Amino acid sequence: MRLVIARCSVDYTGRLKTHLPLATRLIMVKADGTVAFHRDVQHAPLNWMSPPCTLRVEEPDEDAAGAGVIEQWRVTHTKTGDALLVRVYEILHDSSHELGVDPGLQKDGVEADLQRLLAEQVEVIGDDLTLVRREFPTAIGPVDLLLRDPAGGTVAVEVKRRGDIDGVEQLTRYLELLGRDPHLAPVRGVFAAQEIKPQARVLATDRGIRCVTLDYEGMKGIESGVPRLF
Repeated sequence: MRLVIARCSVDYTGRLKTHLPLATRLIMVKADGTVAFHRDVQHAPLNWMSPPCTLRVEEPDEDAAGAGVIEQWRVTHTKTGDALLVRVYEILHDSSHELGVDPGLQKDGVEADLQRLLAEQVEVIGDDLTLVRREFPTAIGPVDLLLRDPAGGTVAVEVKRRGDIDGVEQLTRYLELLGRDPHLAPVRGVFAAQEIKPQARVLATDRGIRCVTLDYEGMKGIESGVPRLF
C-alpha cells in the first residue's frame, strides 16, 4: 500500500461530475488498484476509484504548472472510463508498505449467526436459489455467501449486522472480481443486514446491488413482533 499526504485537488468525471477543492489529504493507493482520498475526520473516503483501474502520472500543462501544480495523476476505470484527475501541489509524505495477506474480518456472534441462518434459508434472498458455499474465496477475501441462480449466473451476498457504506464497497470489490470468472458470471450482488443505513442503501442501489433487511429473530424461529402476512 502506498500512502501519500499531499496538498491536492480532485476532479471526478463519469456518471456525474464532482470536485474536491485544494486541501491537504491522505491518498491511499492499494495493491488491488483502489485509489481513495481521506480527510482527518470521518472514516469513509471523500472520493475513490475502485479496481480495475490504472494510475498514470502526467506532467502538468503550462497553466496548471503556473498555478503551482507539480504533477498530475490520472486514474481511469478500465471498464467504465470514469476518471479522476488529481492535481498535486505539494507532497508532504510518500511511503509504501507491504501489508501481506490479511485474514479478513472476524464476525461477532450475531453476524456469524446471520450468515449461518441465511445459508440455511436462502429463500430469504430469492426463490429457487441454491447455496454454492459459505465464505467463497476470492483474491481479496471471502464472500459471505455465493448462491446459484437457476436462471443463470450467481448471486454474491454480503451479510452484516449493521450495513454501512464500507460494506457496500466491500461487496462491490467482490463483484468486480467474481464477474471476471466465466463460470460464475453474470454475478448479482445482495447486501443483507439487520439494519441498512440510508446512505448505504442509496450507494447500493446506484451500483445495482439489491438490499435485503434481515429479521434475525424470525430467522431463528422466534416471534420478532414484525407484522407478517401469514
